[in-house]
Amino acid sequence: MSRRSSGLIGVWAEAQRQQQRQQEARRRASMQQQRQREREQRAQERDAARATREQQAAYRQSREADARLRTQELDARVEALTGLLAAGCAAQPFTTGSLRRTQESIEPFAPGALAQPVAMPDPARYQAQGGWTANCRDRAQQEAQAAYQRDWDAAQLAETERRRQLAEYRDRYDAWAAARLAEVQGLDEGVDELVAGLRAADPGAVVEYFSAALYAAAIWPEGFPRRLSCSYDRGAKQLVLDWELPAFDVVPAAKSVRYVASSDEEREAARPAAQRRALYRDTLAQSVLLVVRDLFAADEYGVLESVALNGFVDDVDPATGRRAEIFLATVMVERTALAALNLAQVSAVDCLVDALHGQLSARPDQRAAVRPLRRPGELGAGVVSHGSDEDEPDLFVMDPIEFEVLVAELFRARGMRAVTTQRSNDGGVDVEALDADPISGGRIIVQVKRYRNTVPPTAVRDLYGTVQGAGANKGVLVTTSGFGPGSYAFAQGKPLTLVSGAELVDLLHECGLRGRLGERGERAPSSERTPTLVDTPLAPAASEPEDDFNVLGMTWAGAVALDVCVLVCEGNRVLDDDHFVFFNNREVPGGSVRMVPGAVEDRAAVRVAFDALPPRADRLVLVASVDPEVNPDADLSGFTDAGILLRDATGAELDRLPVSDGRAGETALVLGSFRRRPGDDWDFVLGGRGYTGGLEALIGDFGIEVE
Repeated sequence: MSRRSSGLIGVWAEAQRQQQRQQEARRRASMQQQRQREREQRAQERDAARATREQQAAYRQSREADARLRTQELDARVEALTGLLAAGCAAQPFTTGSLRRTQESIEPFAPGALAQPVAMPDPARYQAQGGWTANCRDRAQQEAQAAYQRDWDAAQLAETERRRQLAEYRDRYDAWAAARLAEVQGLDEGVDELVAGLRAADPGAVVEYFSAALYAAAIWPEGFPRRLSCSYDRGAKQLVLDWELPAFDVVPAAKSVRYVASSDEEREAARPAAQRRALYRDTLAQSVLLVVRDLFAADEYGVLESVALNGFVDDVDPATGRRAEIFLATVMVERTALAALNLAQVSAVDCLVDALHGQLSARPDQRAAVRPLRRPGELGAGVVSHGSDEDEPDLFVMDPIEFEVLVAELFRARGMRAVTTQRSNDGGVDVEALDADPISGGRIIVQVKRYRNTVPPTAVRDLYGTVQGAGANKGVLVTTSGFGPGSYAFAQGKPLTLVSGAELVDLLHECGLRGRLGERGERAPSSERTPTLVDTPLAPAASEPEDDFNVLGMTWAGAVALDVCVLVCEGNRVLDDDHFVFFNNREVPGGSVRMVPGAVEDRAAVRVAFDALPPRADRLVLVASVDPEVNPDADLSGFTDAGILLRDATGAELDRLPVSDGRAGETALVLGSFRRRPGDDWDFVLGGRGYTGGLEALIGDFGIEVE
């Protein structure tokens, strides 16, 4: 007989079943959530993998596109070489008319924004507003009338200033236009004289004219030299010239470029040596034929019956190991012989060697020379040379006014209006330019400085003050030397542009103007070299000591701009104020200590002839201080990892001397001192004393009174 469970037990059992079902439901929900998270994670991983693949594919496509572009550039260079003669034959011949200038070449007066009158305030916009009572309305009317009068007065002042500036700019333009017109007229008169000389077959006129014809050709590819020496045989009506040909590297050594994904690099496929030699030989033949063609095509007055041309390269002679002019081609061409040829369709090598009976080096890539048929110097007449570096005007020795005129011409060549200022009362402005661009243009103040040593930050700060005082939009400082980090730091974020000597030469050449820095082979000053802290106009340097010398190059980490100075001392006292070398005193009397441009890694450098120091000098103290104008709020906490690189006269590094780091709050620091020992030997003693009062406090301890 079964027994029924009581009601309490049934309730408990039902609760257990409910709890079990809830736990199972939660477990199922948890498992579903976990599976959902796993699905989402797998989806994210798939998306990430897909994105990675896409990024990798995009990167690979980009690198492959770069490789294809480089291959296309190589193909374009080869195409330009193979089609050189055909392109030259299609060009218009040079004539004496190409040398003439017309009055229309003078740019018209274009004052830009100065031509627009200042808008006067509209009285209708100054009516009284509001007011519940008559007094309030009267007061509002008076305030509106006062505001109108104030704005009207300001507009009148602005209009008066605009008219003054417009008249001033007009006067400068008229002076420039008159000078330009006189220049154009003078050039045209010179062309008339040249034509008369050509008609009379004057050798000087003939040489100058045909030299101009060769230099006027614009079809020569990049990398082709254009240097010549020539003379004219009046009796034979023959022009004899030496013409520089391109070197072997004008033909690309690579044939194509491909991207290798496995090593993530671009690999060049070498052009077959035989193909490269053949292409180079063909290029030389085309160059010779094209020069001959251009000369006869430019002969308006029939002064040429024949041309004797010798093509040379300026390279190392394999026989002597010295640089020389090595002749690779020579030909003598009669006018009638050239007229019988269709140069645009010939094989250049066959035409030069077979049809014209010229000589072409069999292995020009190895500089195998040929014997010239006739040289310009054999005529006994004056030989005229063009195209060498020496023909470019040396900017270092150019007349200051001519240099300013050249810079103004550069701005005009870049599409601006530019005039030079008067030599007196120019307010620090050498050239004033106007850029007509409505967005980025405006009035530009230009200063030019023919320096050999680095332009100091003070010159940049002075230019900025001039720009602000003149209300100009921008200032440009052009120099033949370079700028230091202090100058670039000050110019950052300001409407200032700094143009170094190397950049200036590049800009001149881009605009078809001429200029070089120093003699051929002389290293041009560069802003990339760490500069000296002083500026020196072009003036004879003090006599240099003949003794051996050392260069102390200063290096440090951090962006803080520092002035490095030197004190020549006896004990702890400087000999006198002249023996304190700093940015306003670049060297001591006699030149035994002077600031110089440093090596690439140097941020400042000092040249010291220890044996030439005054006999009573027993210490040479090097100090550094924060430039208060470039970094007015800085201290020496950014002066770290400093050192002095001791070099001999050849630039070889002798020693690397450590220097103490700067400390927060200090603005000047004694870096160290060289001390004279018995036997006139010198050793270095590390410094480290810091000053919170800057350079003035430091030099005061060495006996220099600061006014």
